[in-house]
Amino acid sequence: MATLTSFTFITLNGFYKDLHNDISWHQHDAEGAALSERSLQANNMLLFGRKTYDMMYSFWPTPQAEQAMPAVAKGMNEAAKIVFSNDLKKADWQNTRVVSDDIVAQVAALKKTATKNMTILGSGSIVSLFASHGLMDGFQIMVDPVVISAGTSLFENIQRTLPLRLINSQVMKNGALLLNYEPVR
Repeated sequence: MATLTSFTFITLNGFYKDLHNDISWHQHDAEGAALSERSLQANNMLLFGRKTYDMMYSFWPTPQAEQAMPAVAKGMNEAAKIVFSNDLKKADWQNTRVVSDDIVAQVAALKKTATKNMTILGSGSIVSLFASHGLMDGFQIMVDPVVISAGTSLFENIQRTLPLRLINSQVMKNGALLLNYEPVR
């Protein structure tokens, strides 16, 4: 059975994006790039909501991404990807398919049949939805040392209490804190 985890960076006050979907407050440095490279080596299937997909697709297949972070760009472009969207009918980014109907049931079935583990990148509404349905196996959260005035909480619309157990943590050189949790079952 495949696992379903997430990787999300948040502000110190718990927001994964501001009110305008901006994430420029997150500083992706060399240590963060190395973390991304290691994570992509796991060869997990990457899952996105539509807004995160659009943001990722606007950068990773570009020459700028290839120049700035060649190993991460290669991993992002070659990875199998799913975008959850009711509006998008076709995805142009290589190795991407669109899932629109009953995504909870489709991901539950995919967990039983997939040969690759799955990682949700960003996409807080998708993380909350799947967490509410007990589908999440782990949460990797990078807490950036920044506070913003307003935004959207990672677990904004969670429909249940979700007790978590800290598996490990790491203090990054830039002051960010990387936390790995799993649900208490």
